[in-house]
Amino acid sequence: MDTSNPNLRKVVFPETPLKHALVDFAGTKFNPDDGNVTVEMIIQALGEDFPELIWAMAEENFFRGYEQALTDVKSVEAALEE
Repeated sequence: MDTSNPNLRKVVFPETPLKHALVDFAGTKFNPDDGNVTVEMIIQALGEDFPELIWAMAEENFFRGYEQALTDVKSVEAALEE
């Protein structure tokens, strides 16, 4: 995974029941030396054990971005016509 995104390196604190479950799961799976579970570890664990979720999120993100790009192009074209 590309770790140039600083959000991926953020340590996840188990503040909710879901975060607690994800931190426990990824922590057990990867057993980090410092004991800290990062967003990247959780994504990797989910990608390996629940790829359908990651694919659905990635597809939704792609289509929303594509739709926004088309909307932006139409706005720029309209502004240029004025």
